[in-house]
Amino acid sequence: MTRIVLIGRSGQVGWELERCLVGLGEVVALGRSQLDLGDPVGVGAVVAAHGPDLIVNAAAFTDVEGAEGDEASALAVNAHAVRSLAETARVCHAALIHYSTDYVFDGTSAEPYAEDDPAAPLNAYGRSKLEGEQAIRASGCAHLILRTSWVYAARGRNFLRTILRLAAQRPELRIVDDQHGAPTSARLIAQVTALMMHGLIASPGARRDVDAGTTVHVAASGATTWYGFACEMREHALRLGLSFRAHLVPIRSEEYPTRARRPRNSRLRLDRLAREWNIVTPAWQSGLRLCMEEIAAGHEAG
Repeated sequence: MTRIVLIGRSGQVGWELERCLVGLGEVVALGRSQLDLGDPVGVGAVVAAHGPDLIVNAAAFTDVEGAEGDEASALAVNAHAVRSLAETARVCHAALIHYSTDYVFDGTSAEPYAEDDPAAPLNAYGRSKLEGEQAIRASGCAHLILRTSWVYAARGRNFLRTILRLAAQRPELRIVDDQHGAPTSARLIAQVTALMMHGLIASPGARRDVDAGTTVHVAASGATTWYGFACEMREHALRLGLSFRAHLVPIRSEEYPTRARRPRNSRLRLDRLAREWNIVTPAWQSGLRLCMEEIAAGHEAG
């Protein structure tokens, strides 16, 4: 039986993965108490002790603003620990599945980004994630790097939950309307990962691609802005009886200054996912509807 070591079980994507990977093999799910990626030195030994066939790294330093003031911590988790995982995967003859981000791109292109487009991150978080990607490729381990965008879930810290909380408290919210991307639910990422892992286990062709190392973009279809994302949240909140009293005001990036620069274009091309893995993802609105219904059901249960 395939032994899968899942890292980051308590995170947004990790929580969903632990449920989606059932049936694909024996899943050993590790949280921060069992494996602290902030201390990269011992990471490899902990993972190797479980004898993995597949290592799925869903843990990351994701505080984009915080990374600007503490890039060392972002690098420790997103690059140095990832290097240890990649080396462990190579020694154990395991494949490493790792998540990266649209923020490795600078957003200056007018078109969606393909996997092989040049990376040029604008902020410390993006730089740390790119360094993690490079460490995996340099290690020579079998790997699958999945880049995604604008991740949200019904739990954890994310844009959706922040907007819902603030919209219930404030009369007005000013939301950036000139950054474009695809809001992608953690559940969709986990489901697509499970499908890809099934193909990896069952298909020699897929395994050859991963043995050689490959990068694939995984995101919901379509695109919007942060303002458009918030407007769609409002529609679902009102339909589901959730509190949403705030008036939404679209603004330019310059009107909402942050320490970390964000790319104006975070759209990712999904051709490779469809062509090589036969997976077509649903529109971003579909994932948001399901997530909002999950949140509403939780409110009713509470």
